[in-house]
Amino acid sequence: MTAVPRDGTPPAPLQPTDSAAARGFSARLDAVSVVRGGRAILDGATTQLTGRGVTALIGPNGSGKTTLLKLLNGLVAPDAGRVVWFGPDGETSPLGVRQAMLLQQPALLRRTAAANLVFAAKRAGVPRSDRRSLAARWLDKAGLSALAESPARRLSGGEQRRLALARALILAPQALILDEPGAGLDPAATRALEALIADAAASGVKVVFSTHDVGQVRRLADEALFLNAGRLEAAGLARDLLDDPPVVSLAAFLKGDLLC
Repeated sequence: MTAVPRDGTPPAPLQPTDSAAARGFSARLDAVSVVRGGRAILDGATTQLTGRGVTALIGPNGSGKTTLLKLLNGLVAPDAGRVVWFGPDGETSPLGVRQAMLLQQPALLRRTAAANLVFAAKRAGVPRSDRRSLAARWLDKAGLSALAESPARRLSGGEQRRLALARALILAPQALILDEPGAGLDPAATRALEALIADAAASGVKVVFSTHDVGQVRRLADEALFLNAGRLEAAGLARDLLDDPPVVSLAAFLKGDLLC
């Protein structure tokens, strides 16, 4: 992944590679800006996300992480620049990629945990005869088999997020976008959620998530973007950014000295 200086020069086209890590869906931001109320939420962000693997967005509150996730998902249109996805057939728009996006508070149906997954299986076009067995397999993967008949909205926060993630993965997304998936969870719930995310990435799904948890970045991410006050200030391999911050602001953020 490369971050390109904002010097007015268009970034080089994405170059195909034979490495397995680059054969999945990838994305590029071309001088992307989002302005709200006269303030730049994102200011000229240019970078390239490699295919497959896991990309983490880090930075203080208000740095633009959620807006960037929504841009990648097509929920927000840039005021300047563009967001481009690349897949087996070449360049496409964000809406041309089969995506699933989960916010911190998942929206679950007023049904049982199992019924939520059966509904997702129906949307995915799974034959009626196979929907319940597929739901049961995903409940097991999410560690929720014992709660199959429990009302989804009465599950704990961690259980709800695992259920929402399983429901999203039943739809076989090509890209999975997560806004602070581990926020507020205890270590056991975080570990269970991270296992689902890691499995998704291993299966070839491109995962992009935001977090304040540096440990989670180390455990999950292949690459990372550092946002600060709407500017993309660093991008690269996650371990390199954490072990040897290339900019003073990232070093301050990692020490807890950078205030939003």
